[in-house]
Amino acid sequence: GGIVGSILEGTGSNVKQILLREALLWGRIVAMEKMNIAIAGAGVVGLAAASELARDYPEIFVIERNPAFGQEISSRNSEVIHAGIYYPAEALKTKACIEGRRLLYAFCQGHGVKHKKIGKLVVAIDKNEVSDLDVLFRQAEVNGVEGLRWLSKTELKALEPRVAAEAAIFSPETGILDSHGLMQSLLAQFESRGGQAVFNTEVIAAEKSAGGFLITVKDKTGESFRFFTRVFINSCGLNSDKVAAFAGRESPEYKLKYCKGDYFRVHGAKASFIRRLVYPVPKKDRAGLGIHATLDLANGLRLGPDDEYVKGLDYNIDAAKSKAFFQSVRTFLPFVEESELRPDTAGIRPKLQGPGEGFRDFLIREEGDAGLPGWINLIGIESPGLTAALSIAKMVRELARRAD
Repeated sequence: GGIVGSILEGTGSNVKQILLREALLWGRIVAMEKMNIAIAGAGVVGLAAASELARDYPEIFVIERNPAFGQEISSRNSEVIHAGIYYPAEALKTKACIEGRRLLYAFCQGHGVKHKKIGKLVVAIDKNEVSDLDVLFRQAEVNGVEGLRWLSKTELKALEPRVAAEAAIFSPETGILDSHGLMQSLLAQFESRGGQAVFNTEVIAAEKSAGGFLITVKDKTGESFRFFTRVFINSCGLNSDKVAAFAGRESPEYKLKYCKGDYFRVHGAKASFIRRLVYPVPKKDRAGLGIHATLDLANGLRLGPDDEYVKGLDYNIDAAKSKAFFQSVRTFLPFVEESELRPDTAGIRPKLQGPGEGFRDFLIREEGDAGLPGWINLIGIESPGLTAALSIAKMVRELARRAD
């Protein structure tokens, strides 16, 4: 009673009944005057950070507003293990991608997560794009991407007979994986180290308190309560800028722009026509890497994603887009027919740059300089966030140590 009264504020009997029913889980929160670390967001990055932190710290909770892990960005993507080709060498995206890729292959191998290192081609569809491809090749070399090869038209045809292009970069380190299996394994590892995940629970407010933060959450019934945590990690993906604002970190630098990407599946036997991922040279005026061909572990072939800035979270796909998708790939994938394309899935990227704006890096920041020691923001974690997850987790671990 006394402990509950000191931690729960403004809650109805419904929440307290839920807490009693969930005694093995919620009872631990109620019984603690201090939670050590709370992580909001059970996507791949949040789970990776949780598992990494649980090596050293007790009493870690992951709080997720959805009924299961990875329901948003982490399950609505190409499931590609990226090599680290596209971004400036000094960027966090590049460093975390390259380190994360190496860690990810080792993790998948060691934990039985399904994956394939199938390689990737970035193709110049005509002679005008060859110079752009060369710039990309040189950037990738500066970044330290291993094993890259420049392919002439003849060499490309020998490697992928059904792909039409003037030249290509071949990246043997690129692969695909089962993102759900990865997150399931990370969650199991986290829980085996003493951590616990709480679902159907959304962060709705936060305030600085002596030695940490008071976090207000609500459950699926709409009831709310507060708890104290020494360290708070904001890994809320699409909602991360809003959660940052709860603690007063609200500025244009943190504001997310939603960029939707649709996928279409190629039906029929044509998935066997290529053996590697095939990407176009990215356009400078586009928000993504361009509509590309992605193989999956079930031997299927998808095209996408495109990029369209949107205001809300709408995952519906306009089937009429098949024409634009067909036009985007018909030059370098001449075997694809528009009639074979079917809507597959869609995802939303949490971008820090808006339409026509320049490159923005991951925002990974411990907010001690802003008077919030122990508050760690992870904002704008889009591609290559899946590949970079284990590397980002190591960064978060180092930032958390500053609060010790």
